[in-house]
Amino acid sequence: MKKIILLLTLLTLSLFAEAKNSYMTQEILDSDMAIVDVRTSPEWIETGLLKGAIPIVFFNQNGKPEINKFLKELQEKVDVKKPFAIICHTGSRTSMIAPWLAENFNYNVINIVGGMEYATKGLKMKTHPYKK
Repeated sequence: MKKIILLLTLLTLSLFAEAKNSYMTQEILDSDMAIVDVRTSPEWIETGLLKGAIPIVFFNQNGKPEINKFLKELQEKVDVKKPFAIICHTGSRTSMIAPWLAENFNYNVINIVGGMEYATKGLKMKTHPYKK
């Protein structure tokens, strides 16, 4: 009986976490939802950041994931109990990171489809210079 209750509890908890895909919208940008920019610092310097975006590197400049560092910074800078969005250059990196965060950590994550490319060129959203 205890095993059944434990199994049902674990299944129920896993149902609450999810990764959604969404294009950037002005509503997302204007909301109080955290937007985590997972690009590299040279990318932030080159193109800037969206208003209020939190820069946290996931893949280093050599393309290797810095998982422990990323998770530590994420938990320090973002209320991971609330839904948050992640963005990269085109959405390729975040399309892998978002489901991984949802499945392994039960986070509610929104993958910003099209990334900064769509937000800045398609929607003409303004960026702000990256400051270390």
